[in-house]
Amino acid sequence: ALRKPFVSEKNHQKRLKWCKERKNWNTEWNYIIWSDESRYTLHQSDGRQRVWRLPKEKYDVDCLVPTFKHGGGGIMVWGCFVNNCLGPLVVIDGKINGKGYQELLRDNLLPFLNGLGDCSFTFQDDNAPVHTAGVVIQWKEANLISSLPWPAQSPDLNPIEHVWDQLEKAIRKRNPPKNTNELVSYLIDEWANLDRDYLQKLVDSIPRRVQAVIDSKGNPTKY
Repeated sequence: ALRKPFVSEKNHQKRLKWCKERKNWNTEWNYIIWSDESRYTLHQSDGRQRVWRLPKEKYDVDCLVPTFKHGGGGIMVWGCFVNNCLGPLVVIDGKINGKGYQELLRDNLLPFLNGLGDCSFTFQDDNAPVHTAGVVIQWKEANLISSLPWPAQSPDLNPIEHVWDQLEKAIRKRNPPKNTNELVSYLIDEWANLDRDYLQKLVDSIPRRVQAVIDSKGNPTKY
């Protein structure tokens, strides 16, 4: 069975509504700064589960293994990009709260935005509690940061999820990291080496992602 993030019935409708409202977007996606956090561990496990299904049933809800974000050992990083322009990769030291996230944006998002020129950009982050903390919302408003409303349980709509996967594949091709410091070094190197054309292709895929959610009536998609 494919592993896909769980989507509740309520969020099916929210995802569907969000996509229908933006199904005619085109160049608008070029001005979204995509962001997220991801966790990387020293070791990787397979954890496959098998199901009986036809090839065309690959993405049927009954044939998926729902996945959920959770804690654990390893290294947490934050990153962002817009079009084919790569933003910073930030290693998060320990757990982060709303104040810590606000400081992360202050120290990393603002310089990135300032380097993009005079165009107007919209910032995307998901609905994690640290992202929606009052101190973060107030800071965004004070700094005129425009935010993209985001439907819950929708990593398939965020192209940075594929960047995280690409980064994972790159570091697993290397010799296994001996410790977390070496893992950080791997991540920073491979982040800098990400193919800029690949980033642009991910952004170009957003209209297809939106249509896929509409076609699936809000269920998980192949993305």
